[in-house]
Amino acid sequence: MGKNFILSFSFKLIMALCFLIVAFIMAMVFGAVDVQILDVWEAITSSNPSKEALLIRELRLPREVGAMLVGAALSVSGSIMQGMTRNPLADPGLLGVTAGANAALAITLALLPSVPYFGIMIACFIGAALGTGIVFQIARMKRGGFSPFRIVLAGAAVSAFLHAIAEGVGIYFKISKDVSMWTAGGLIGTSWSQVYGVLCFVLIGIAASLFLARHLTILSLDEEVAVGLGQKIKRIKALLFALIVVLAGVSVALVGNMVFIGLMIPHIARYVVGTDYRYIIPMSALIGASFMLVADTLGRTLQAPFETPVAAIISIIGLPFFLLIVQKGGRAFS
Repeated sequence: MGKNFILSFSFKLIMALCFLIVAFIMAMVFGAVDVQILDVWEAITSSNPSKEALLIRELRLPREVGAMLVGAALSVSGSIMQGMTRNPLADPGLLGVTAGANAALAITLALLPSVPYFGIMIACFIGAALGTGIVFQIARMKRGGFSPFRIVLAGAAVSAFLHAIAEGVGIYFKISKDVSMWTAGGLIGTSWSQVYGVLCFVLIGIAASLFLARHLTILSLDEEVAVGLGQKIKRIKALLFALIVVLAGVSVALVGNMVFIGLMIPHIARYVVGTDYRYIIPMSALIGASFMLVADTLGRTLQAPFETPVAAIISIIGLPFFLLIVQKGGRAFS
């Protein structure tokens, strides 16, 4: 039975990878200006591309690679959050992670306008850690520990407060336009230097998540069981928290605030492969990357040549999903 499950998981993983490839091709071909598949192939493989292929390589290709990285990072961080807190409503965008990173980004742009992109990422890491820490401290104040709804309410309140800080900083320092370009949650203007900046963090974060996946699975079932099996709970939680901060922080540094991806995708992955995080994490990464590609393609084509914000498209899909999970008590896709 175990061998059959592994074969089944391998098949599902291959199917998810094939869907990712199809979504990537669609994202590269369709847009305000439709291009030919041969131009896309030339842009990827040729050392001396034509003018059309060069434009694809320098404008559309880094944007879609960035979309895949952000989708995978937010989905994996959402999976870790849901497993670590045993909260089906956990999401980096709902629990103050991305809002904290967003506020830190606004403050950095105001006080250090010439800071390099790496400095922006570090600021986002710090902001994500502070935002999440505040939410968890508020949620644990009341006797009885964490509850899914209490932590979501705390996350909503803290996120609103941190967004207000970002807006206030933007108005006071007259950089509202710059801050809005980040907070809108989009991939316009994504460059290769930005993609290279986040690539290493995302790949290392996902690899480390896979390394800790077995511990996360046990932790997601019962903390006392994890202690009984000899797991060092505090150390594992600290490592998992660091991964959430890194993955969500680099996402905000690249596209700004993005809500609901980290909520939806882990539930879909769990529905496909079960409750073992050794399978949930890689499936979440692939499905999340595909979902972000599809959302960005829709954003570029629905009102071409104008763009619909990707964050708006994801929110339109994500809010009903969130309400469905609330109605089902977190079991809608489990």
